[in-house]
Amino acid sequence: MESIQVSLEFTPNPNTLKFVVSTRLMERGASNFPGADQARGKSPLAEKLFQVAGVAGVMIGSNFVTITKSPQGDWDIVAEQVPKTLEEHLKAGLPVFDPGFNPEATELVSSKPEDQEIEKKIRELLDTEIRPAVAMDGGDITFGKYEDGVVYLSLQGACSSCPSSTATLKMGVETRLKEVIPQIKEVVQY
Repeated sequence: MESIQVSLEFTPNPNTLKFVVSTRLMERGASNFPGADQARGKSPLAEKLFQVAGVAGVMIGSNFVTITKSPQGDWDIVAEQVPKTLEEHLKAGLPVFDPGFNPEATELVSSKPEDQEIEKKIRELLDTEIRPAVAMDGGDITFGKYEDGVVYLSLQGACSSCPSSTATLKMGVETRLKEVIPQIKEVVQY
């Protein structure tokens, strides 16, 4: 039985904490569960975390779990119970995700063949530069679609309701994508 360490990190979002674990939870990306219903049948770990009083959202990343607290939740309870729940689940060797659920599944949503190369560049830039930076703050960013020069992205985890999420999306992500891919006119949250 391997030892599991869990450490707490604060995020820019006052309603979200990041719990870094000493083991790999998934190979790449993140899987966001904004409510207990979305976790059911997909992630036994997320389902257990939703049983902690005050947990309103769970995002599982490569080696971290981001917890969003409900307005009536108590950070003292969440900060004490979440690491215990993570350690117990992982030490027992229980699965993070259900066998039939693929948290890393992605699909091209472009209806225009000429946009697929741009989508490929967007995804590559997201995976190599932007997602790792966003993950440092306990969040994730996922690609929705590219259409008529507009990139549709979704901020998740700590970044979804962070007060500075619009600035992150517009000033950070949009600026970087436009530098590399001149066809991009705008980045919007979907």
